[in-house]
Amino acid sequence: MKLLFITSYFHPEVAASSYLGDNIRSALCDAGIPITLFAPVPSRGLSKDERRLYKGEKKQEILNRGLLTVNRYGLFREGKNALLRALRYTVSSCKQFCVGISNRDARQCDVLFVTSTPPIQGAVAALIKLFRRNKIRFVYNLQDIFPDSLVGTGLANKGGILWKIGRAIEDFTYRHADKIIVISEDFKRNIMAKGVPESKIAVIYNWVDENAVVDIPRTGNKLFDKYGLDRSKFYITYSGNIGLTQNMEMLLDVMEELKSEAPDIRLVLIGDGAFKEQVRRTIAEKNLTNVCMLPFQPYEDISHVFSLGDVGLVISKPGVGANSVPSKTWSIMSASRPVLASFDENELKGIIGDHQCGVFTKAGDKQAFKQSVLDLYNNPSLCVKFGRNGRQFVMDHLTREVGARKYVTVIESIEP
Repeated sequence: MKLLFITSYFHPEVAASSYLGDNIRSALCDAGIPITLFAPVPSRGLSKDERRLYKGEKKQEILNRGLLTVNRYGLFREGKNALLRALRYTVSSCKQFCVGISNRDARQCDVLFVTSTPPIQGAVAALIKLFRRNKIRFVYNLQDIFPDSLVGTGLANKGGILWKIGRAIEDFTYRHADKIIVISEDFKRNIMAKGVPESKIAVIYNWVDENAVVDIPRTGNKLFDKYGLDRSKFYITYSGNIGLTQNMEMLLDVMEELKSEAPDIRLVLIGDGAFKEQVRRTIAEKNLTNVCMLPFQPYEDISHVFSLGDVGLVISKPGVGANSVPSKTWSIMSASRPVLASFDENELKGIIGDHQCGVFTKAGDKQAFKQSVLDLYNNPSLCVKFGRNGRQFVMDHLTREVGARKYVTVIESIEP
């Protein structure tokens, strides 16, 4: 068996969940399965000089005893403008399709693996399979359900033109995928309701590298010194995409109220995204001295990132997270921090409640969320208990070895 990976981002690009792909590929190579990977010239998180090093590069053998071969194709730099980002994804998808049907190395592969970001990537994989007359199998890793996510953010109306186009793309992708790996039982129920047979679906929760994400005591956390943070304050941390779906408006409203009510509470936002500049402007306009923004940190500092706060935040607008459990949840738990969730009621609520590893409030319920912040602030021993329980949950259910091995098992089960 030879695997073809087609992806929109690859090392050294910085992305919140890039470790998942790295772990999966490492496990596959450990199993002796060769991988050919195609990705655009890196852009996200790189300076112009760093990006220039990759321009013109055609092929590079890297890591894992030469079992992983990375091929780059040219593509213009990713920007903040939504239309330009959509155009970039479209151009990238066209190049991926051409690679999949005509590149010699790609045509020697038996199984094609793609993820659902961007959502048209699955349809591209389905087209590659069709144009190759079903001589390649297709495994789809569903990390986000499109167009449901657009409806949740208000970018599309259920039954509208954009939604209908999205559903057509979704059905086309599911129909031609040989196996669909979903990240929760809620995801499974969602796509089964859309006609996907249960036999085609495998549920594998996202995981965390329990050895890479550990508790760093505040006295030894270098980010406090690096960014001049006061170790005596109570910190809420959010790490990940700062986009349209994360309900930053509500979060900043709460922090505006807490500025006078509980001046020792601080919010730290770590990451990047389409809504970042708006958040920055709001912080300045409202003079939110209790909020600070930090850039994405190197992966080797991930323990410092998730140990920075007294609690870790998982947040979304109503209707966005009905079927998802954000992978950052596991990193928060792995760092022995309680999860503070403002999210749609789904599996996440049950995990947090059943295992006593944080506090859950319904997405968009501002007052309940604010009260949860105050409750945790006023009860530090409860924070310690929740954090300890979360770490135990990770060790029992969500280690890297268990999760990545499940991917290998699913892929090895695909008949060529």
